[in-house]
Amino acid sequence: MNKISIIIRREYITRVRKKSFIIMTLLAPVLMGALIIVPALVMNNQDKNLKKIAVIEESTPLFTNVIPDLKDAKFEYLQNTKLEDLKKTFEKAGYYGILYISPEIIHTPDAIQLISKNQPPIGLLEHIESSLEKEIERQKLLSYKIENLDEIMKNVKTKVSVTTKIIDDSGAVKQTSTGVAMALAYIGGFMMYMLVFMFGAQVMRGVIEEKTSRVVEVIISSVKPIQLMMGKIIGIALVGLTQFMIWVLLTLAIVTVIKSSVVPKSTKQEIIQNMPQNLMSNNTPQVSANNQPASSPMNFSPEFQKTFSNAMNQPWGLIIICFIFYFVTGYLLYASVFAAIGSAVDNETETQQFMLPVTIPIILGLMIAMGTMTNPESSLSFWFSMIPLTSPIVMMARIPFNVPYWQIAVSMFIMLITFGAFVWMAAKIYRTGILMYGKKTSWKEMWKWLRYSG
Repeated sequence: MNKISIIIRREYITRVRKKSFIIMTLLAPVLMGALIIVPALVMNNQDKNLKKIAVIEESTPLFTNVIPDLKDAKFEYLQNTKLEDLKKTFEKAGYYGILYISPEIIHTPDAIQLISKNQPPIGLLEHIESSLEKEIERQKLLSYKIENLDEIMKNVKTKVSVTTKIIDDSGAVKQTSTGVAMALAYIGGFMMYMLVFMFGAQVMRGVIEEKTSRVVEVIISSVKPIQLMMGKIIGIALVGLTQFMIWVLLTLAIVTVIKSSVVPKSTKQEIIQNMPQNLMSNNTPQVSANNQPASSPMNFSPEFQKTFSNAMNQPWGLIIICFIFYFVTGYLLYASVFAAIGSAVDNETETQQFMLPVTIPIILGLMIAMGTMTNPESSLSFWFSMIPLTSPIVMMARIPFNVPYWQIAVSMFIMLITFGAFVWMAAKIYRTGILMYGKKTSWKEMWKWLRYSG
């Protein structure tokens, strides 16, 4: 055991001192924080320049004053103006672009053009399309000669917004967000895929480097092959855990700063107390002492504040614990396979024939995890969260959707048994392959090594 600890210490210290480790450890939380804050900053700092758009219709005008003006867009309806003439002078006339509406629009939906020097924003296009769609629908309804149609349309117009809440066995209610859960499922599944594959590949490259440089022959004279393999695997696992824990701490610090800027004080109190009666008041605007709506220090939109509050209501403790467990066990499972492959070849080029059966389950798990975001309770998601080769990725994608604890426990139990079996088989291959040079290894040959006794 003392020899394994020496190897673990060597692997750990060697890797954490690398510049690449330090840079990625510090940079990753910043990137994660940027994924949260940058979209809000972009939404709150859009182009404020007023865009004047000339609207031209052929024949009888049917859509005059139909498109409402926006804060950053104004529509001017021109009469007796030809499109070809305005194309040459619209920029000099102070127009951002020309909206040309053909009379065929009622029968041909794409008979409309927005001509401009620059690519128009997607929000502007959606605003124009929705306004014209509503007017065309209104005109078609008018053809049925319904009395008081405009008043009827105003009365029947309804907007519905569904608020999702989770109730536990004790009756406590907690507001959630399906969008936030889907985002966490994607991030959790993808990070598990990336970390397991990345650190597992590091084990394989490390074994190949020591084998090709013949350093392993010196090391084997002092330690057993199984001790060397386990020391290398555990050492790199500790590097990954160290990096992950630093990411968690730095991300928490960044999120705390963001929360103080994004979430109003009253909303923070709701999150801390997490009581149903407080959650019921989420849709009530906060009012300051001067009867003005309260806003966050950085003036983020209410939608972003609500999303951030829902993100805080996620089971972060369970997510972090499960992530550490599945990372460790998933890494040990795949790292042992990578170590066995590295010991069986003489260079990295020869690993290609062995990598396909190893990478297929990882990629398949990632694909199932992407589908899990839309249907977390499907039988496919359930079974792939139980199969050890895919469960680290798929289960992390299911956890934000409140997976029953018994399913997590069964998946973890199967995972422990399987990674133990994989480590045992990899050790039998490693002890034979690590000292074998100049011979092309095949799956048949590796199967023989598994059957060797002693």
